[in-house]
Amino acid sequence: MSMLKNPSRKYRPFPQIDLPDRQWPSKVITQPPRWLSTDLRDGNQSIIDPMDAVKKKRFFDLLLQVGVKEIEVGFPSAGKTEFDFIRGLVDQNEIPEDVTVQVLTQSREDLITRSFESLTGIHAAIVHLYNAVSPAWREIVFKMSREEVKQIASKGAKILRDQAAANPGTHWQFEYSPETFSTAEIDFSIEVCEEVMDVLQPTPENPVILNLPATVEAATPNIYADQIEYFCRNLPNRESAVISLHTHNDRGTGVAAAELGLMAGADRVEGCLFGNGERTGNCCLVTVALNMYTQGIDPGLDFSDIDKIIETVEYCNQIPVHQRHPYGGELVFTAFSGSHQDAIKKGFAAQEERNDELWRVPYLPIDPADLGRNYEAVIRVNSQSGKGGFAWVLEQNQGLKLPKKLQADFSRYVQNKADQLSRELNADDIWDVFRDSYAIEGDNRRFCLIDYEEGRASDGTRIFTGIVKVDGVEQRISGRGKGLVSSVLSTLHDNFGVSLEVTDYTEHAIGGGADARAVTYLECVTPDGRTIWGVGIDEDVATSSVRAILSAANGLIRLA
Repeated sequence: MSMLKNPSRKYRPFPQIDLPDRQWPSKVITQPPRWLSTDLRDGNQSIIDPMDAVKKKRFFDLLLQVGVKEIEVGFPSAGKTEFDFIRGLVDQNEIPEDVTVQVLTQSREDLITRSFESLTGIHAAIVHLYNAVSPAWREIVFKMSREEVKQIASKGAKILRDQAAANPGTHWQFEYSPETFSTAEIDFSIEVCEEVMDVLQPTPENPVILNLPATVEAATPNIYADQIEYFCRNLPNRESAVISLHTHNDRGTGVAAAELGLMAGADRVEGCLFGNGERTGNCCLVTVALNMYTQGIDPGLDFSDIDKIIETVEYCNQIPVHQRHPYGGELVFTAFSGSHQDAIKKGFAAQEERNDELWRVPYLPIDPADLGRNYEAVIRVNSQSGKGGFAWVLEQNQGLKLPKKLQADFSRYVQNKADQLSRELNADDIWDVFRDSYAIEGDNRRFCLIDYEEGRASDGTRIFTGIVKVDGVEQRISGRGKGLVSSVLSTLHDNFGVSLEVTDYTEHAIGGGADARAVTYLECVTPDGRTIWGVGIDEDVATSSVRAILSAANGLIRLA
C-alpha cells in the first residue's frame, strides 16, 4: 500500500447526533450502576494464553470478594474448556444466590442451545445475545441488508425465549447487544432493539438488558453520551429495559464514555478490572468505581486491598498493571518532585491537625489507606526531590520532625548522595545519610559520649563531668556553665578548643510509652559565622541534648 503524504485524508469525522436539547451535560452521577465484569469472557479472549480452569476459578473468586454481582463467565459454545468451566461452577454450587452469571452467544440456534446446556440447573442466569448492526459489518463482513440483519436478531431472540420456556426452573434474564452500536445509525439500532423486545416481551419487573457497546471508539465521549441519551429517549417501552454500557478504549476515553453514558441515562456498566480487553482494552471497572468513591458515592465494590487484587489479576492475565494506571499503579500515589512533596507533606500535617473525616491532601485524590496502601511510598526521593521529600520519609520511618532550617541543611547531603548513586533513595539510604551527616552513630566520630553526670557548684553553676571517647580513646573531661548545654559547650571549648554558640534549640518525643525516646536539634554558630547543626537521640531528654552538642562538634571538626 502506498502512503499518502497526508494520511488524515483517509478518515472522516464521525457525524454529530441531532440532539440540540441534550440533558446529560447538566446531570451528575449520584448512585452506582449495576456492574458486570467481563474479565472471564471479553478479558480472557484478549490475552495471549487464555486462562485455564484454575486461573478462571481464582479470578471468579476474586470478583466475588470484590462484590461484583453480575459476572460474564464465558462463551460456552466456543469450546470444551469454556463449557466445562461453566458447568463446574453450576455442578459444584460455586455461585452464591445473590450473584448472577452471564454467558455470551452469537445469534445461531446451535450456539444458543449449547449456551443453555451449560447453565442447566442454575438458580439464575443471563444469556447474552449479540449480532453486529453497523454499515461496515452489514456491507463488508456479512453483505446483508438492514432487514436481514434485523432478522438475525429477531430469530435469536425467539430461540432465547423458547429455550427459557423449556427450562422453567431457572430465573432467566436476557441481554441483547446491537454489536458495533457506536458506529451504527442510531435509529437503526433502536429499530433492531425494538424488534428483540417485541419477541421477548420484557416488563418493568423482568426487563431486558440492552447493551450498547462502543465496540470501537469512533468519536469523543460526548458523542457516545448523545447516542445513549437519544436511544433512551426514543426507545419504546424504555421502562422495561436496562441500558448497559460496554465501552472500549480505542481513543483512550473508555472510562469517560462510560461516565458520560451514565449521566445520559444508562443503568449498567460492563468492563474488566484494570481495563483488560482486546486492542486497547475495555472500560476499567476499578477506575470508574473509585472515581465515584472520590465523589462521595459508595460504588458497592470493595477495593480496600488493591495490591492483593492486582496480584491476582496479573497472575491470571499474565499482563502487568501499568505503574501509572489510575488508583492501582505502583507510582500513582508517589511524588518525586520537590514542590509536590512539600504540598503533600503540608497536606498530611493539616489533615492531622484538623482531625476530621474530610480528605484534603494536595495531589492525592483518594486516601491511599482506603485501598490498603500505607504512606511509605507516597513520597520517594531522587535527585529532583526537595527538602520536604526526605523530611517526610524521616518522619514516617524514624519519627523525626526536622526544623525547616535543618531540612535545608540536610538537603545538600541528600542531593549529593542521589547524584552519587544515580537512583532513587529509599528510606534506609536517607537514614544512613542522616546518621552519617550528623554523626549520630558510627565509629567515624571524633567525639562519642560514653557516660556523664551533672552536678551543681556552690555558686549555682552546673558542672558537667563526662567520659567521652575522643579519636577512639576514652577521656574524662569536665566543665561548668549556667545550665547543662552551656556546661557541655564550655567543656568542649576548654578541653579541645571547640567554639560553638547555640542559636536555636528544638526537641520532641519519638514514639510513646516505655519505648519513647527524645530527639534534640541544635542550630549552632561558629565564631566566624558558619552554621553547624547537631542532632541527638536518646531515651533521656537531657542526654539527647548532650549528644546533639557532640554531634555539632563532630560536624565542625569535619568541616575544618
